[in-house]
Amino acid sequence: MTVRTALRAGALVRAALLAAALVLAGLTGASPTPARAASLPNAPQVLTGAQLSASWTGPLSTRGRYIVDANGNRFKLKAGNWDGAQGHYLGSGDATTPADNEHGEVSYNIPLGLDRTPLPQILADLHTLGLDAIRLPFADALIHDTSTVPDAAVAANPQLKGDTPLQVYDAVVSALTGDGFAVILNNHTTSYRWCCGLDGNERWNSGQTTAQWESDWLFMVNRYKANKRVVGADLRNEVRRDTWDDPNWGWYDDHDEYAAFEDAGNKILAADPDMLVIMEGINWYGIPTDITSHGRPMLTPVANLSNTLINSGKLVYSAHFYAYTGPANSGAGSGLGATSDPRYEDFTPAQLAQVVNQEALFVTQSGQHFTAPVWVSEFGAAGIGSTDTKEQAWFDNFTNILAANDTDFAIWPLIGYTDSSGNLQDNWALLSYDANGNRTGLEDGGDWRVTDWNKLVSAPSLTGQVAPVNHWNMLDLDHADYDVSATMSAQPDWSSGNRKGNCPDSERLVALGRSDSRGLCTDANQPSKSAAGWTTVTDERYVTEGDWASGYSKLQCPDNTFAVGYSVHSNAMAALLCAPSATPLPTTGHDVWFDHGDNRPSSGGSTASDWAPGYYKGQCADNEYVAGVAYTWNWNDGGVPDALLCRPLG
Repeated sequence: MTVRTALRAGALVRAALLAAALVLAGLTGASPTPARAASLPNAPQVLTGAQLSASWTGPLSTRGRYIVDANGNRFKLKAGNWDGAQGHYLGSGDATTPADNEHGEVSYNIPLGLDRTPLPQILADLHTLGLDAIRLPFADALIHDTSTVPDAAVAANPQLKGDTPLQVYDAVVSALTGDGFAVILNNHTTSYRWCCGLDGNERWNSGQTTAQWESDWLFMVNRYKANKRVVGADLRNEVRRDTWDDPNWGWYDDHDEYAAFEDAGNKILAADPDMLVIMEGINWYGIPTDITSHGRPMLTPVANLSNTLINSGKLVYSAHFYAYTGPANSGAGSGLGATSDPRYEDFTPAQLAQVVNQEALFVTQSGQHFTAPVWVSEFGAAGIGSTDTKEQAWFDNFTNILAANDTDFAIWPLIGYTDSSGNLQDNWALLSYDANGNRTGLEDGGDWRVTDWNKLVSAPSLTGQVAPVNHWNMLDLDHADYDVSATMSAQPDWSSGNRKGNCPDSERLVALGRSDSRGLCTDANQPSKSAAGWTTVTDERYVTEGDWASGYSKLQCPDNTFAVGYSVHSNAMAALLCAPSATPLPTTGHDVWFDHGDNRPSSGGSTASDWAPGYYKGQCADNEYVAGVAYTWNWNDGGVPDALLCRPLG
């Protein structure tokens, strides 16, 4: 959750700036209440638990920009965030004292509200909002916490007394999925400290190693893998700069979110092939002053460097938007950290739509290497009691964008508290409960957001069967091996001493970049291939149908095989990896030269996107396979690929 007050945002930013300045200076029970939503204008469709359960079948996967259920039917994430298990503690004082917790709400490190309202009532209230999915944050600390929650934490749910925080989390997952909701596990924080500033939770490896983070994820995935309504692993919340260092996208160092998320995602899929792997982009980098670099790139880097998983139908990208922040605005209201950059609430509707597309929704463009669903997994605004007209206008404009683009979403937060005077402690929450369990809900009247919410939840959407799609996926050998083949990851090193890239098992190599070691894979018109008998080619012994690139060195696959991987030494070609086709392949073909410019089919896959920026690219047509690669050491070419031998698939 992005910090929601200018005061706190300013304090966090000031801390970062102070640290940077020091560096520069050289210093160191009850029955559920009947649903009321259906009686309100434009109210969402309210399903009972049985009806929601019957409406979809897990697990989920993706087809292009859409998420689908096990039957191939569209499953749009109409979700909310039920927070608490990531912690509300502000980092000083007593973790059980309201004043030392965000919004004065003590979560006891479990989902909020269990001290005030029985689980069945909470579930019934969630149904009134028209939801079908819940993003359920947790802290890594939850996994290792062997203490039992105090009785007060589950006063309204005495069946949970004596449980650890993880066991309470288990019970909430079970209750949600038993009532038909899809559950997305969200690794929000490392510790139980409230996110998201300079709190020690900035990166996946803040306060812990990357190996520990991955181990925690595998623990969670294995814990719930039998429950096919636990549908996704949202890898980490709002990756951002800490006091000293920025995260990056593709540098392959300890701060590389791109590499860390991909490695974790593939390990998760190896443990549970049914999970969606959900990746946010970089939420914040740099020091926010008008004279230093800073910004919220979110998914922008994906345009040129997208992720490839061992299963191409499991990747979902996500992004967060709030009115008071902006593409380069931290949200600070004044003082250090406050810049002149516009906030999202400062944009006209057209400008807002443009920037949301640039930072996130462009990913849903079909037929590109980056094509995937985009889930706006956090957005929100203050409700009852708010007088912020700019935020209200932004919320209206933003929900219009989500509705118009048929975008998957999750509002922040779902549940908050009402104090003893009847005041909402967090008026961003859609459901608030007092100490006696009485509800103040979005659909109960008096909340200006209800019109925009109902518009969003009830907006026309694609439903029913979604047609299977072709995939195009990148291989990135810029710095290291890039093995996304389940077959080859289980085999010995097939090109020792060289950087290697292997396509997913369902795909083949279709394109290469010149000099940057990047490649493109596809499953378009993909022939079946054998899991055995793959060939590593390091010389010209299989050039048997004539010299198709005279004067050039050539790596050519044996007949009836096609390229599924390659290796490089520096950036020079070292080897091709070839897989046998289950059906005979033609041996006629043509050259595709790209030594003096791009040579890609005008209507081929991913031709509208740049997966090897700054370098020429060669690509076979969607109905062809790569049978060979030509290169030369003449004229300082350095052995980089110059031509492909493309042959028809049939």
